[in-house]
Amino acid sequence: MDEILQLKQYLLEARYDEALMLADELEEMAKDDKITRIGSFAVILMMHLVKQEVEQRTTRSWDLSIAEAVDRIYDSNSRRKSHGSYLQESELRETLEAKFHHALRRAAAEIHEGKFTAKELVRIVQRQAIIDKALHLILTYNPNDEE
Repeated sequence: MDEILQLKQYLLEARYDEALMLADELEEMAKDDKITRIGSFAVILMMHLVKQEVEQRTTRSWDLSIAEAVDRIYDSNSRRKSHGSYLQESELRETLEAKFHHALRRAAAEIHEGKFTAKELVRIVQRQAIIDKALHLILTYNPNDEE
């Protein structure tokens, strides 16, 4: 909030260079917030994809969690007015890759009641396949599709 007030002050004082620099900082802060939010939902999404792969099954609960995570990622990434996205495909992939280990740790606690550690899961799951599947689910998501 302080930044908005400072931006207003810069504009009122015709300090446009400083206003533009602050606007760039605000844009970066907003993008960081989007990345953090998307990353949180990416962990949930990939955790359940890992569980499906390792246990070679799914549950309605896992399917619903996957769908909810994809929906939340879509919402967080959508620019409402311009109908664009905050993160493009390459940035989404980077976020998924950065959060993969977090997803493994969470999945390790749940798969077969904690039978595996995250280190053991690294050798079991196909990391790139999980990331590719998560990215595909995000990129092909249509909020107007009915389940």
